[in-house]
Amino acid sequence: MEERVFKRKIYQQMLQWKQESAGQTALLIEGARRVGKSTIVEEFAKSEYKSYILIDWSKARKPLKDLFDFIDNPDEFFARLQVLTHMDLHKRESVIVFDEVQKFPIARQAIKHLVADGRYDYIETGSLISIRQNVQDILIPSEEETIEMFPMDYEEFRWALGDTTTIPFLREQLAKRKGLGDSMNRQLMRDFRLYMLIGGMPQAVNKWLDSHNFSQVDKVKRAIIKLYEDDFYKFDNTGKAKMVWNNIPSQLSKNTNRYQITTITPNIKADTAQILVNAMEDSKTVNICYHANDPQVGMNLSSDQSTYKMYVGDTGLFVTLAFWDKSFTENIIYEKLLNDKLEANLGYVYENVVAQMLRSAGNKLYYYTFPDENKHTYEVDFLLSRGSKLCPIEVKSSGYARHTSLDAFCEKFASRIGERFLIYTKDLKKDGSVTMIPIYMAGLM
Repeated sequence: MEERVFKRKIYQQMLQWKQESAGQTALLIEGARRVGKSTIVEEFAKSEYKSYILIDWSKARKPLKDLFDFIDNPDEFFARLQVLTHMDLHKRESVIVFDEVQKFPIARQAIKHLVADGRYDYIETGSLISIRQNVQDILIPSEEETIEMFPMDYEEFRWALGDTTTIPFLREQLAKRKGLGDSMNRQLMRDFRLYMLIGGMPQAVNKWLDSHNFSQVDKVKRAIIKLYEDDFYKFDNTGKAKMVWNNIPSQLSKNTNRYQITTITPNIKADTAQILVNAMEDSKTVNICYHANDPQVGMNLSSDQSTYKMYVGDTGLFVTLAFWDKSFTENIIYEKLLNDKLEANLGYVYENVVAQMLRSAGNKLYYYTFPDENKHTYEVDFLLSRGSKLCPIEVKSSGYARHTSLDAFCEKFASRIGERFLIYTKDLKKDGSVTMIPIYMAGLM
């Protein structure tokens, strides 16, 4: 299989850090396993520095770990480091990369001393890095800047396929609030469904480019899911986290207004459940959408940490997880998604991909539910803050254009509402005060 280095947007964020920090801080890149952290960091180190040293703490030898006995003597520390790695370092022209730094927390603690020394730049990468047992015995350095890395977003996916024109065009059309026409929309929906099936994990995208075979892509995704499940046991040896993860598709398919964790682990205590969910969120394998009890700008102030929806961080993995007990040949979702034959009860796939696109674009996720006089529950799927106003979003898995919940929400909180959106599968158009956009534009709002 050809090993490709995909263009990623995080590269520009890293470049901005290098220019603005000028050695005053280290850069910590957090993300789930297999999202491409190590690859992009090494590419950045090769391109932007005269030399670099990369230490993968998941397999580093003991002499490298013993180096930190000399952290109080920087001259000896760097001399020994260059000998052990056979690499020359150049003042203000070299970077040292600590890959999988959560495997050796002492290296992370040493960042304070290394940054203070000022000779070189430092980049750290980590998965599950915020989980308590990885940091409980160290002093977390204040000299870190953190960037979150997600699976490839839809624009990065199009770049991987050699397409650099579609997303700029869509961004322009959305800015103009100008439709594309039914024929073009159908083609763009077919293109987007491919992204939903493959997802944004670089290994899965790479396999698709090599094989154009969904069965082989599915095998890659299953291997990543197994890796995640093994990781869950590192912070939860009871297996509850794995159960919560495995049940994300079934919880969404029930169309309930929250993840009902007690149906998965009936005897779990509220504080234990909260710790578990927080750990999963820290792992970046899931996207959590919290209920906003009082929806307004600054929704974190009124969010209910015990009421939430949970989405898989990558929709390609979600598709595989939803049919985990089926062999690929029985996995009807591939055929149905490609041919736009997805039944209504599988529409939660669309909700998951919208959550992924909004989160990758830098948005925190919140939603809101409320009853009407007949005890029917209205639900607004996502709420975004834009300036001093709220932008409510309702998601449909088809071209069905009614937006009852959205209208009721906007009437209830009229003074707080900015633009309102319905995300669906048809062409961009306006319906009164509602902007109706095709799902492939969701990450551009």
